[in-house]
Amino acid sequence: MDALKDRDPAHIGAYTLLARLGAGGMGKVYLARSPGGRLVAIKVIRDEITDHPEALARFRREVETVRAVRSAYTANLIDASLGAAPYWLATEYVSGPTLSKAVGERGALPADSARRLFAALAEALASVHGYGVTHRDLKPQNVILSPQGPLLIDFGIARGAADTALTQTGLTPGTPGFTAPEVLVSNQVGAAADVFALGATLAYAATGRPPFGSGPTHAVSYRAVHEDIDVAGVEPELAGLIRECVAKDPAERPGPDAVIARCAVSSALAEDPFYGQLSSAVEAVPQDLQAAVAAGLVPQGHGAPTPPVYPPTAGPGYVPTAVPGYVPTLAPSVPTAVPERRGSRRTRWVVALAVALVVGTASAVALRTLDDGQGGSEAQDGGESSSTSPSASAAPHKAPEYIVDKGISRDYWKLSDDPDDAAYGIGECKQMGTADPPAELQYSADDVDDPASPTVTERAKISFRIKYAELKNGKPDPYYVSVGVKPPHEIDSETGKPYPVMMESKNIGYTSTPVDIYKYGKDGGYIELTYPDDFRSHFSNGTSSSAIPVANDPGDWTAVFYHVNGSPTDYESIGCTGFRVGSS
Repeated sequence: MDALKDRDPAHIGAYTLLARLGAGGMGKVYLARSPGGRLVAIKVIRDEITDHPEALARFRREVETVRAVRSAYTANLIDASLGAAPYWLATEYVSGPTLSKAVGERGALPADSARRLFAALAEALASVHGYGVTHRDLKPQNVILSPQGPLLIDFGIARGAADTALTQTGLTPGTPGFTAPEVLVSNQVGAAADVFALGATLAYAATGRPPFGSGPTHAVSYRAVHEDIDVAGVEPELAGLIRECVAKDPAERPGPDAVIARCAVSSALAEDPFYGQLSSAVEAVPQDLQAAVAAGLVPQGHGAPTPPVYPPTAGPGYVPTAVPGYVPTLAPSVPTAVPERRGSRRTRWVVALAVALVVGTASAVALRTLDDGQGGSEAQDGGESSSTSPSASAAPHKAPEYIVDKGISRDYWKLSDDPDDAAYGIGECKQMGTADPPAELQYSADDVDDPASPTVTERAKISFRIKYAELKNGKPDPYYVSVGVKPPHEIDSETGKPYPVMMESKNIGYTSTPVDIYKYGKDGGYIELTYPDDFRSHFSNGTSSSAIPVANDPGDWTAVFYHVNGSPTDYESIGCTGFRVGSS
């Protein structure tokens, strides 16, 4: 629990904010008090993604899911505002640490306590599945150890059990180390994937170690697909049940009911002495604003001195769910007509690695000329600022002017088969490179003239940044990035069009001049490139050629992000997105 910042609001809807509970990929979470004195947890979607249709659809789906699942194992929905920014939901506040925090501070659970937790979490999953919902992100951070037993939180990517569509471009749902092999390999999400996550979560609880080790995301995911889970030192019978839950074949995993029976517990988890110590190890929680101010969680005089106005005039888009005699009607999770959905900007954002930090300000940098290999620019809102942090490792101080097409690139992007996602131009990348990207690398691709269009007609805008440039995490500084834009087919250099017998494009694409992403990402600035204007092909013989018009090769185009180590041939792919070009 952290103190409110000056930039935090004093009230959200009818609720008075008392403290910060955390932050993550979708937004911030606050502790708040209702007018009647009830404590709630309010999740507010981040401002910079409120105009991203897929993010709003995901948030609305979370609200609908939490409202639908009225379980003893979930925090129930109290309130929500979905009609206009700021978008938020309020759930009952649950006292207790997360399983991740408890194990991190106290170590692994004894075998008997772990077995009782196993049964309780399996019962929680069975309850959620009974509502036709798969959680899709069960992990120690999403389990709260309340005095009455564990509760599942964060249904941000939960969906109906029959719905397996992805929610973000190029990413599978879930968390590395807890995501099932079938999800990582073929995006097949179902109840069995939740059981895999259950087994991985219990392995962590019983060992105090990451279930498939630590390290780069791709390495952890590889182990989850191909290697055994780490249950060294776990009581044999409990270890055997964990191994069954994380079987590579989903058909071989037991269901939650079978897990409960196999645990054969004779007493409730709440009665377990070790669990009682964990669930009671919580910070003192202020019950009202006066107590929060006294505890230093709310600055003196923070916000307006007058109390919030209660419904029905609590602000635009407010949808009360707890007012006596009021029957709520929440906004639909996803608008049904494509024309309505096109009212918002259709940027398809990809986050390479989520970091739970406070959102910063954003600015845009439009590259037009590049000086000294670092890039001149027309900057806005401080985009010219350069990083002053010391170098994390030996790195070049000057980027090459270009990168050379040195061979085969198997990165490619494909428009989603899901009609709803395709209506936004959302797709996914295949065969991505194995290099570990920097924390919070974000990128997107849109039509320059109509960003809301699901297709590109003449020019594409490629935007990218490292959101928190100060978090280098061992990466070299400066960190140069070049973007390669690939048409779907091999191009005949004489005609600028695909060969008569079309072949899949396997080169690195038309590339941009490398730029130090830390320099322009220091203040959250976006680097923006325009295809074809800012791209050329460069060859080992010193020749180059202009990028072709997108209309020359309709289909799915790929934008690959390359980390450039210092020479025109020393680079590796770190990310991938793309866009659809329609036929005329």
